[in-house]
Amino acid sequence: MGAKAKDWLEQNKIYCRDDCLKPELVEILRKVAPEPVYAIDEIAASFGHKVIRTPPYHPELQPIETCWGVTKNHVGRNCDFTVKNLIKQLDCGFNKVTAKTCEKIIAKVRTVEDEFWTTALKMDAQ
Repeated sequence: MGAKAKDWLEQNKIYCRDDCLKPELVEILRKVAPEPVYAIDEIAASFGHKVIRTPPYHPELQPIETCWGVTKNHVGRNCDFTVKNLIKQLDCGFNKVTAKTCEKIIAKVRTVEDEFWTTALKMDAQ
């Protein structure tokens, strides 16, 4: 990566020391790289919608994380280390993630979001 990154920086007339380390190159590239364009954003925009992303490193705001947890816990409790059983248990685990399960998970996420907003408002008021 180092040589390609340095070449790209040089071609785009962006200064970088010769002894620049890989993490330093990554940081420089992050600052100058264009924002990525995602197809889902363009599709949503064509229908008058905007995709709003949750912050990274907050699994408590990602309902899918809890859904995966339900499935993984089921598989882990019923593991016999065979592929045949794994496939069977995955199906059973996925079936545990029902519409009702999702409703509860989404309600929990909304509670956590509300707690974040309340905390943020209190901090702003100080």
